[in-house]
Amino acid sequence: MPITKMSALRCPIEQSPLQLVDGSWRCENGHSYDVAKQGYVNLLPVQNKRSKDPGDSKAMVQARREFLEQGYYEPLAQVLADTVLAQGEQAVLDAGCGEGYYLRYLVEQAVQNGTDLSVAALDISKWAVQAAAKRDKRLSWMVASNNSIPLDDNSVDTILCVFGFPVEAEFKRVLKPGGRLIMVDPAGDHLKELKAIIYSEIKTKSDNLPVNSEYWSLASEQRVTFQFELNNNQAVQNLLTMTPHLYRSSAEGRERAEAHSSLQLTVDVWVRAFSFES
Repeated sequence: MPITKMSALRCPIEQSPLQLVDGSWRCENGHSYDVAKQGYVNLLPVQNKRSKDPGDSKAMVQARREFLEQGYYEPLAQVLADTVLAQGEQAVLDAGCGEGYYLRYLVEQAVQNGTDLSVAALDISKWAVQAAAKRDKRLSWMVASNNSIPLDDNSVDTILCVFGFPVEAEFKRVLKPGGRLIMVDPAGDHLKELKAIIYSEIKTKSDNLPVNSEYWSLASEQRVTFQFELNNNQAVQNLLTMTPHLYRSSAEGRERAEAHSSLQLTVDVWVRAFSFES
């Protein structure tokens, strides 16, 4: 079986190893975390939450799922999969997996290529992880935070951080020696057409690397740019709902975007692989 669940989970409270017993992950100190019927485990203790319902809302998750399933971002998913699978057999953590689109694409490519992967994924949004787990039972899905990754030290070969927020200390802790961090971040022209509609002034995107270059070495860098067209109003609304522009823009800007029934858009992102310099 080329795809397996990562099992090196640890208790988010005690940091001791977790064992799966009768449908629950349990540590030696008596903490227990039930596997939900959808197939995920919630390893985000109440004391580690910054709000009652952190992360993407149910509406944002649904909008992203509907949008991505149309294949608009498939060229990016392919580049990301190629970058990961160039290393062959490995243990992969998707740190900020959302509803799982990019990870599912990667896993399917691995199956087609016959590449063995051990896979775990986390997101702080319960709604995102719930939606992801429903779609693929082969992976270890966790509600958790990048600030406290519930995995053992030196247990991961590759971390994915796709449009996410890196926590460098935790990433370094869980990576094996020689491991990689693969990040996807917006470049200067990403969704420029949407920004022109919703903002009166567009800020210039910084070219700074997303991690500290004193500790991380840039192993590879690829700028991925392509265009696609949205040809219905629902797709435009889904795009707006699934991005940070939903809460960064003014009500007037959102109204202008939501009035469009079609949009020609540009995807412009960096796909970078970093190695950790210990």
